[in-house]
Amino acid sequence: MDKKTFAIAGLLAVSFSMTASAQQREKYEFERNLPVYADSLIADFKYPLAWGHSDIRDFDAWRRAARQKVFDCMLAPPPPPASGYDVKVLCEEQRQGYKARKLEIRLSRYYTVPAYVLIPDGKGPFPAVNVLHDHGGHLFIGKEKMIRPLDCEPADVKEDAQQWLKGYEGQFLGDYLAQHGYVVLSTDAPMWGERGQKEGARRNMYDIIAGNMMMYGVDLSAYMTYDDLAATEYLAQMPEVDELRIGCAGWSMGGYRAWMLAALSDRIKAGASVCWMVTADEQMSFKYDRTENGGFANCFPGLRRWLDYPHVASMACPKAMLFINGSQDKLFPVAGVEKAFKTMHDTWESQGAGDKIQTELWDMPHSCGQNSQQCILEFFKKHL
Repeated sequence: MDKKTFAIAGLLAVSFSMTASAQQREKYEFERNLPVYADSLIADFKYPLAWGHSDIRDFDAWRRAARQKVFDCMLAPPPPPASGYDVKVLCEEQRQGYKARKLEIRLSRYYTVPAYVLIPDGKGPFPAVNVLHDHGGHLFIGKEKMIRPLDCEPADVKEDAQQWLKGYEGQFLGDYLAQHGYVVLSTDAPMWGERGQKEGARRNMYDIIAGNMMMYGVDLSAYMTYDDLAATEYLAQMPEVDELRIGCAGWSMGGYRAWMLAALSDRIKAGASVCWMVTADEQMSFKYDRTENGGFANCFPGLRRWLDYPHVASMACPKAMLFINGSQDKLFPVAGVEKAFKTMHDTWESQGAGDKIQTELWDMPHSCGQNSQQCILEFFKKHL
């Protein structure tokens, strides 16, 4: 190819790249971020394994079967570490009423996981809470969204955490709980914080990397849940922790992680979820201006063919569970929230545990402010 032809080809390539995003065909099959046949897919949601739909009438037997289906859809788990958690303490500092440590925990043979842990002063063992960070399309920090970064962290991490704290009305949930006598653990989820991408934190890469992970036969969202389960097992083994009084809590994706963990782990005795509960028929329809954007961050292949979100959360029954959603939250349509709440209340009532589930729909946007955090604290005081 001569220089003139090469230059023309280059100009054509640039021109094409500039116009490709605007090119449209007369016929199409996807609109916004949904298939045009979304309503037909929703109509086929029968949820045959949901409590009340399933032929299994014994609740404990149903939970075992439903859990197994969830684990099947989570694909292969990361292999456990060869010889224990191999915990390293990277730094430690004294705070007012509690110690803060940065750890590195080997949760799998494949990798170690950075974590913060807060331990109240005094004689334990103490009740404990695994606090689970949010998504927010912001991947630069993870555990630092829940617990104030230690002094050993870089300045940009500390500054970023303070900026992100606006969604929590200036209060770190983890530190707030530690000040009231709870051991608190928080870990980075895969792709967040110190488990991110070498090239830097970019939200648009999450789905691409999640797709690549599926080429290995594993699910990135499931790895997050598997790690939450393993981290809770580590928490239960800490000498400062009363293993019979362990809870979990989170906001947004952290709220999803909280009820998922409560559903799948017998270690969890009480769970609190803020701003993540809905039914799939409302979440994934064309009825609203905004539809699901979490994508691979809360996706287990094929699970919707068996169970909806509140059906999975119902596996936590008869544990104590708190759900807070906002009527002004644009991520979760109120109709879907109310349907999900009713499904869960029906399940708890069927097991004579209606007093153990607390659902709240507050006049608030997608947030976890100080009122929500106080409600979480009072809930754990009562149930842990």
